[in-house]
Amino acid sequence: MEQFKTEESRLKQEIEDTESTLSKTSKLLEDQLQESLSLRATISTQSAKCLVLEGENTALKQKNEQTEGTLAERDGRIKHLEDTIEDLKTLISGLEERIRTEETIRRRLHNTIQELKGNIRVFCRVRPVTSNQGASRAETTTAAITFPDPEGGKQIEFAHSKESARGAQIEKSYPFTFDRVFQPSSTQQDVFGEISQLVQSALDGYNVCIFAYGQTGSGKTHTMEGPLNASQESMGMIPRSVLQIYENAKQLESKGWKYTMEGQYVEIYNESINDLLGNYSIEQNKKHEIRHGPSGKTTITDITTVVLTSPEKVAALLRKAAHNRSVGSTQMNERSSRSHCVFTLRLTGTNSVTEETSEGVLNLIDLAGSERLSQSGATGDRLRETQAINKSLSCLGDVIYAIANKDAHIPYRNSKLTYLLQNSLGGNSKTLMFVNISPLLSNFGETLCSLRFATKVNSCTIGTATTKRAVKTV
Repeated sequence: MEQFKTEESRLKQEIEDTESTLSKTSKLLEDQLQESLSLRATISTQSAKCLVLEGENTALKQKNEQTEGTLAERDGRIKHLEDTIEDLKTLISGLEERIRTEETIRRRLHNTIQELKGNIRVFCRVRPVTSNQGASRAETTTAAITFPDPEGGKQIEFAHSKESARGAQIEKSYPFTFDRVFQPSSTQQDVFGEISQLVQSALDGYNVCIFAYGQTGSGKTHTMEGPLNASQESMGMIPRSVLQIYENAKQLESKGWKYTMEGQYVEIYNESINDLLGNYSIEQNKKHEIRHGPSGKTTITDITTVVLTSPEKVAALLRKAAHNRSVGSTQMNERSSRSHCVFTLRLTGTNSVTEETSEGVLNLIDLAGSERLSQSGATGDRLRETQAINKSLSCLGDVIYAIANKDAHIPYRNSKLTYLLQNSLGGNSKTLMFVNISPLLSNFGETLCSLRFATKVNSCTIGTATTKRAVKTV
């Protein structure tokens, strides 16, 4: 019995141990179950995040593929543009070479045309009648003037009546033909339009001379310089020529040309040369000499030379020269130029592409007006001025007649004026003369003399001008 109790006690103890172990196992199992649920929740969350990341990764891959496609397309476009740029550079290089070649051809053809028009060309300009209400009858009564070819603009004809020995009125016509005739209604721009191509020749390396001739009061200074404080419409040939040269030189920069421009302004007064750009108090004691170089270059000693860098500087130069020029009042003209005025513009060009050089000279000359002593009423200094003016103009006539007659000796040295114009009249130059005339009946005699002189000038042959251009040789 005792053994049975011992066995029962042992079994109870095992049951208690087993229940304890079962309880612990149940607790452990419950904890693991909770941990498993937590892990499942974490896995579910991470799976959702993983799906989001996979979606983002897919989107990034697609975007990357699109970017690579865009870059490839752009690389193709860049390559195409680079090829196009190279083709355009080749084309531009060819066009620039063509432009330079055509510019050379243009210069040659332009100057050939100028040569075919005649070495000394003559333009006639008739000034308008004064519009001053207080003008006298002599200042408003015009001669009988007609222009037979208004379209061609080359002819002018005067008709004049005079009494014969028997008292009958005989009307005689005086027809003249020039390279161009400008009627009183012609504007400054109309006139310049005809000489602008000749002015262009100076940029091409030629010597060009344009001068105005005529009796006092016929409009020479107005033609060459324009009025004081001139407007864009009224400025004369000198400022217009310089302005055109500036504009053309600027355009030629694209073709490799660069020009430097130097201006001089002198007057010949009583057979003395005065520097219109110098200091008047110093100039009174200076003596200037004319010198002709072996290459045909004419220079004057001790003359002020101004480097012209803008049209404004030219305008200031012209104002100073006008202020210094010798003028006076006579019975034929209230403000009469008492000197011959010479504006010289030297143009030196270099081409950085072709290595060409060019040296041109533009002389623009306003001659003093011729006057008859009996009509001018000049006395004292005015008388001496008139005599000097008429003498120099007479010498100019002698030179023109000697050239026209092909005389062996040309009397250039008889006056400072003709000596200064030696290379322009008988040398390597393109020369044009304006004969300015008055339409007034009271000036008919002087007008007729001017037109006859201009006809003689128009018949002169001075030889073909050549350019001072050179190409650098290797």
